[in-house]
Amino acid sequence: MSDDTPVNLSEIPDDDNGLYYKDEPYTPHTLHQRLIVTYSPKYARYQKSIREAQVERAEKMLQTGNIKKERKNPNDPARFIGKVAATEDGEIAKIHNYLDTEKIELEALYDGIYAVTTDLLDDDVKDILKVSEGRWEIEEYFRIMKTDFEARPVFLHDDIRIKAHFLICFLALVIYRYLEKDLGDVFSCETLLDKLRTMNFADIQEQGFIPLYKRDKLTDALHDACGFETDYKFITKSQMKNIQKKSKGRE
Repeated sequence: MSDDTPVNLSEIPDDDNGLYYKDEPYTPHTLHQRLIVTYSPKYARYQKSIREAQVERAEKMLQTGNIKKERKNPNDPARFIGKVAATEDGEIAKIHNYLDTEKIELEALYDGIYAVTTDLLDDDVKDILKVSEGRWEIEEYFRIMKTDFEARPVFLHDDIRIKAHFLICFLALVIYRYLEKDLGDVFSCETLLDKLRTMNFADIQEQGFIPLYKRDKLTDALHDACGFETDYKFITKSQMKNIQKKSKGRE
């Protein structure tokens, strides 16, 4: 993007943070346009990490047999689960679910790629991309608001209640974005929300709140990002006395 030097996509290092593009004429009907396709290794790494987490969740669905029938969310991990409902002879058979590796590989082909069409034929490609580079993020904001935060449909009629509803959804989106950045952009919104919804704490007198959930990578990341006291730090006074006795004995 910086010097217009031709580049082979397969030769770009995975840790590259540049932006690459290809500009071609595009006239599907009568309107003369141009098609600008960009490739960002940084965006590709982000999409890969999100998909790997979704594939892991799809594998867990297969193991537990808890597979959703309706897949309204286009980023639902269940999209990687295929099914076979007939034998080779076409006879009726029991439905068999499996991890669709072909679909995973097909999605991976488009990691880091974003395309935009425009009828601004004479404008510099850098100016066009500067305007549209954040467009995918805006589209993602709307998707998260509508699906994960259930901003729609709205079953309210009073103006104040409607405004309050969308204000709450917007504040949730802002908090999520801050949290996403603190976690290094490696967890999808769905994964993060599922974890937060399952987190419970027990209020133990003189000890504070003790976590009552299974420790994993995401839980530890949340602890570090939010300053939570991790569960291994919570000990009783009697345990503290035993530790102090043992330490004195070693001295």
